[in-house]
Amino acid sequence: MLLELIHSPADVRALPAGQLPQLCQELREFLVQSVSETGGHLASNLGAVELTVAIHRVFDTKQDRLVFDVGHQCYVHKILTGRREQFSSLRQFQGLSGFPKPKESVHDAFIAGHASNSVSVALGMARARTLQNENYSVLALLGDGALTGGLAYEGLNNAGASGEPLIVILNDNGMSINRNVGAIPSHLAGLRSKPAYYHFKKWYRNLFGRQPMRNPLYRFNHGLKTWMKRTLWPGSTLFEDMGFTYLGPIDGHDLPRLCDMLDWAKDLRCPVLVHVNTVKGRGYPFAEQNPDKFHGISPFDPATGLLKKESGESFSSVFGKTLLDSAREDERVCAVTAAMADGTGLSEFAKALPNRFFDVGIAEGHGVSMSAGLAAQGMIPVFAVYSTFLQRAYDMLIHDVSLENLHVVLGVDRAGIVGPDGETHQGCFDALFLPSIPGFTVLCPASFAELRHMLRQALFAVRGPVAVRYPRGGEGIFREDTSGAPLVRLRDGKDVTLLSYGVTINAALEAAALLSREGIDTEVLKLNRIAPLDGDMLEGFFGKTDILLIIEDAYGAGCVGQRLGALLAERGETPVHLILKNLGETYPAEGSIPQLEHCFEVDAAGIVKAVREAAHEK
Repeated sequence: MLLELIHSPADVRALPAGQLPQLCQELREFLVQSVSETGGHLASNLGAVELTVAIHRVFDTKQDRLVFDVGHQCYVHKILTGRREQFSSLRQFQGLSGFPKPKESVHDAFIAGHASNSVSVALGMARARTLQNENYSVLALLGDGALTGGLAYEGLNNAGASGEPLIVILNDNGMSINRNVGAIPSHLAGLRSKPAYYHFKKWYRNLFGRQPMRNPLYRFNHGLKTWMKRTLWPGSTLFEDMGFTYLGPIDGHDLPRLCDMLDWAKDLRCPVLVHVNTVKGRGYPFAEQNPDKFHGISPFDPATGLLKKESGESFSSVFGKTLLDSAREDERVCAVTAAMADGTGLSEFAKALPNRFFDVGIAEGHGVSMSAGLAAQGMIPVFAVYSTFLQRAYDMLIHDVSLENLHVVLGVDRAGIVGPDGETHQGCFDALFLPSIPGFTVLCPASFAELRHMLRQALFAVRGPVAVRYPRGGEGIFREDTSGAPLVRLRDGKDVTLLSYGVTINAALEAAALLSREGIDTEVLKLNRIAPLDGDMLEGFFGKTDILLIIEDAYGAGCVGQRLGALLAERGETPVHLILKNLGETYPAEGSIPQLEHCFEVDAAGIVKAVREAAHEK
């Protein structure tokens, strides 16, 4: 295989041009086979094969800086930069990350798990290069809906005006995870219909040589050319009005043209935007026909495209069904998502009630602010969003929701440890920052039944802003519904108290059963509401045991355990041993949820170990 000879980008540059189509074919075959075994982001990477090969033909990413946006389109880049043999560990515990990771390779310029920041980061790198009098290229590779996020335009606006040599590659496949929405995708679709503009611009530049600005005739005619362009192709001026030289649109699967275009962009030494049209899922029929399904996919049979293990009911699907039922009962209820209709369980809602379903694209801040506007006018908006992406809307939660005490409901999906996507995607901050915002109620269901009831409480019983946070995947051993009270006792005991919330209660219950076999009588308390957290709700629950151990799959600073410990201290009920079991200050990397819970000792084994140590000290 030709691919087996590729160990670095230098090997890619050394290949004869005639062998590149074979390399691209082998890359696609390798991607399908590898991702079918590990799961991962497939469709976006299949669409970026030729583009990534072209980048490594023209640039040296050991020195040149390539900033991805979003990072899940980096698999081909990783293969070509010496990590092909590690792909069996993709997104596995202590394995290869599914996103760019500078700790992995010098070829990964910047971490990239969230969207729309690449131009801002790349501009910072370009300015550092200028200040340090160095000479290398800086590229920002946008894709999968990054232009639906407002930060991208802040970066473009500043970068275009800077004059810094910088190349922005727009990998335009018309998709994020779901199909892109809004005016910008429509604008880009219009540009796709005008390839003649590319030919005109290339012809015009070649007419005046490689350094046209030195030619007086070029400078004289530049104004005339600009007028002609605006007259004949008015739709192409968005990026140029920001200060970029616009190149494209071109076929992102035409490798010779891609290389030619990138060479040209490199020579221009100014802000350049290269507009590339690609097909998400290219070369694998199942992914081309269903790019949504094959965006992020579990292990599957490459021959049929079918999942090896069909997923059952999940917290996300229960959330979506319950919200749809509630919306059918009350016309004020509407759903908002940020390019995550499938992942947040809202696909059926979108089909059944399209007039009350709003996909804002990759724009979480806008989603929160729009929800505030809906609430201000009497609607009940429910913004379904992954915990890790909600972080980007923190200011809007305070300024637009909390200050007015508006009834905005957040469905915080993927809360807690999420698993194989690694540091950038773990939902371990929302339990810290949401309770810190005045007026917020934060509910934590541990079972499907509790999610159904708590969502209805959030919609119809709680006033002001409210968040319902729930994990990825399905239920554990706890299947009850205790949602009627903010704090409940699941198990009585006299030696030690375990307290938790959400699905981490499963580890507490399992640990209690193990401890009872050792003769340690263990009490288990379950928080259903982590905000507001007040002294009244604690009345009668503490003081029976000398050991209180609080388990959370959240970071330590500002965690529920710290807040609860402060409340108990105020009441004079601090136990002899207060033990906080959480993630501390370490970001969970790639791995399954059980593996990561074990690593941080927030599983049953870790709890039992901590109780034994505390009992020994006692």
